Amino acid sequence: MKKVILVADDSPTIRKFVSFALAMKGYEILSASDGMQALEMLPSEKIDLVITDLNMPNVDGFELIKTIRSNEEFKDIPIIILSSLTSKDDIELGMEIGANSYLVKPFDSKRMLYEVSKYLN
Repeated sequence: MKKVILVADDSPTIRKFVSFALAMKGYEILSASDGMQALEMLPSEKIDLVITDLNMPNVDGFELIKTIRSNEEFKDIPIIILSSLTSKDDIELGMEIGANSYLVKPFDSKRMLYEVSKYLN
């Protein structure tokens, strides 16, 4: 059965690029344009991993991660942050609130695929 990855990013270009790279490796991709849309998808889909931006409208990536981690049903889903925020504080906060990995944009698709493979084998 294909592993399902939810990609949450307000940039259609990033969503397309990430989705294409992952689909080429055989993953099934769901995409959300913000954290609110991502949260709405969680209960209705079997999601194996979340890749999220931090700067998004409505519900940002920090809130998305906190909400996932505080929910008994979803708290163990691996989360990879993919963000243009590069400060040490942002990275530390992202990891503290529960992200498993933090990738900085612009990113290398090989590196992203490596991070995904650490959680989905």
